[in-house]
Amino acid sequence: MLKQYLETGQIVSTHGVKGEVRFDPWCDSPDFMKRFKTLYFDDKGEKPVKVLSCRPHGNIVILKLQGTDTVADAQKLRNTVLYMNRDDAKIKKGDWFIRDLLGCSVCDADDNAKIYGKISDVQSTGANDIWFIDGTDGKEYIIPAIKDVVITVDVENEIVYIRPLKGIFDDIEELRE
Repeated sequence: MLKQYLETGQIVSTHGVKGEVRFDPWCDSPDFMKRFKTLYFDDKGEKPVKVLSCRPHGNIVILKLQGTDTVADAQKLRNTVLYMNRDDAKIKKGDWFIRDLLGCSVCDADDNAKIYGKISDVQSTGANDIWFIDGTDGKEYIIPAIKDVVITVDVENEIVYIRPLKGIFDDIEELRE
């Protein structure tokens, strides 16, 4: 089941004297954060906070949150994780959040009975993401998240269909024979 409220990053320190905070965004780019008018202090959406201003500053974001007007107010928020409502993100069709991929079963696109394992981590390399798969044999595998390999992603049903590059899962095949 997809989570409605997702982690967006963490407040790492104060900025200036008017209650602004330095925010480390856990998204593709700091610019992504500019689209949010409300963030949340919890993963259930019960503690909203209005975003009064948001500006990228290198690889971080400077946020001004409602109710945070002094350095002391901002200091109290240090190390706080902020959440977003997935409905406010407006991502392109065919895109997904990394959080949604974690735990998805990885199956062969040509043989649905062949299950390779589950996605345990995603890392960006710059050119493309790589997915770490906890294999059904207990080993960890790495696949490139490219069109030639990733055929279908169905995060709602927690399943990904791939056509692996030759050699990646050969030892799994040997175990099954």
